[in-house]
Amino acid sequence: MVDEFSARYGDLLSGTYDCVDRIVLNAFFSLGHSPGGFRTWWRRLHGDDEELDSNHLMRMAGRFSRRVRAWAKAHDVPVVDCKSGERKHRIAEEYLATHSVGTGVFLILVARAAATVWEVERTSRGVIRNLAKKRAFVNHYSFHIMDPHWGHVTIKMSGHPPFGAQVILNGHEYVACAARSAGIGFTKEGNCFTAVADPQALARVADTLSQQATIGRLSQVCDRWIYSACLCFGLDSQEQEASAFRYSYSVYQVEYSRNLLFRVGGQMERVFDTVVDRTRSRLDIATLRTLFGTKQRPRIKTRDLSPRLGVVIETPRHDLTLFKVHFGLVTLKGYTKGEHVLRFEAIVHNTKALGVGRTLERFPDIVTRLGAMVERFCTALDCVDVGFIPDGTLDHLPLPSQIGTTRVGGIDLNRPRMRSAMAAVLALSAAPEGFTVADLAARVQAMTGQAEADYTVRQAAYDLRKLRGKQLVTKPGRSRRYCVPPDAARTMTALVVLRDHVIGPILAGCRVPMRGRRPNTWTVIDGDYETLRRDMVGLFENLGITTRAAAA
Repeated sequence: MVDEFSARYGDLLSGTYDCVDRIVLNAFFSLGHSPGGFRTWWRRLHGDDEELDSNHLMRMAGRFSRRVRAWAKAHDVPVVDCKSGERKHRIAEEYLATHSVGTGVFLILVARAAATVWEVERTSRGVIRNLAKKRAFVNHYSFHIMDPHWGHVTIKMSGHPPFGAQVILNGHEYVACAARSAGIGFTKEGNCFTAVADPQALARVADTLSQQATIGRLSQVCDRWIYSACLCFGLDSQEQEASAFRYSYSVYQVEYSRNLLFRVGGQMERVFDTVVDRTRSRLDIATLRTLFGTKQRPRIKTRDLSPRLGVVIETPRHDLTLFKVHFGLVTLKGYTKGEHVLRFEAIVHNTKALGVGRTLERFPDIVTRLGAMVERFCTALDCVDVGFIPDGTLDHLPLPSQIGTTRVGGIDLNRPRMRSAMAAVLALSAAPEGFTVADLAARVQAMTGQAEADYTVRQAAYDLRKLRGKQLVTKPGRSRRYCVPPDAARTMTALVVLRDHVIGPILAGCRVPMRGRRPNTWTVIDGDYETLRRDMVGLFENLGITTRAAAA
């Protein structure tokens, strides 16, 4: 489904595609996470639990480390011990940029991280008194693998039983492999296609990651490598079979993106810069930064790609403007990528926040939810960017309204509290799951600097009732969350802009005439304000309205 932002600028686009980006799966041995289950697994492995103690568990971790380093030395695979704070994926990217690698493990990174370990306490007679599970910082081994279907895959595994692991994949790598097999030409920069010979064909390939069949593909790629390339250093194949050690998988993090491919990079730059300038105050964007490359993007369309160019990797050379909006464990992002791509992303940092389940079988449901969030974000962005006031709105707003059998007051935009509430609702309009009364109170306090006692939850609830009475906010069913319809977002945007950016500045400019030289930075909007100021001064004189304060 096309969102309103994509539809508005559709004439400037050569195509669009939605794609799953980063996927992080937790791999866990369920029997190894309870005292009884862990003891049962140990007995399967050794026949009894006479040797189940902390020393033997530490020896297993030491054996894991020795086997990894010995295998790496024998097969000329580099092992890098990383320091705290080092970006591991950057190390892998730099290695891939300077080395040609084949299928299999090509790099191993070692770093300390928190993991589940077991601590065994025995009595003086040697009887197990307590088997306690705890979190400790231990060595983790990141196996960087080149897979024929998924490209660069990373499996990060703890060297301590029960050998917890994370599998990190990227949907763009899978789509690149599939597109290359299908003969679709593309240019790829990191995890983004910056130019595509056939955008519709690529979009069809990317859509396969949202289907039920992806569950099987993810399970297959995990099983293909986690036992034979990673767990084998802790348990060989016979030990895995004897102890019935099998991993289960759950979805931990997912990124989903909507990518708009502009024909001309200069047009994309102007569109996005304009949208950012208009919306960053209205959405209360906390992070806005530009990553500087070369000064300008190309102003003309580049030549078409042939299928043989599908393996080309670009280096970032242009200004990359990025903004983020955080809602708990969900982040929404918008940024430019390469010469022609404008990307909107939804990231769930822990899928528990979505409330749809975390098992691998729930992966399509998670992707569907993220896709809906991206679509809502793009639509909200368009609504906040372009406002509209229907006829009669200004006359209708101050009048009382009815919610059920309850009569509520009208909306007076001359009151600072009501303007602050409306601005806060507008800032929360992009929230993926809507917002609560407490969210509104907290946002008003953050935007105005008021204390909690100055703007309470009760006042926020009353302001929301006023907005509901004018259909500017809706409350689905018996939910405690509120949503902002697209048309209402456009109306509130226009009202806020009209009051704060038209009426206020024009009246202030008429009272205080401009003196001195023009500032060095003079934008188109500044010129519009100055033209309006001069015209409004003449209009006020003709209407007999003085712009100066009366003498005392």
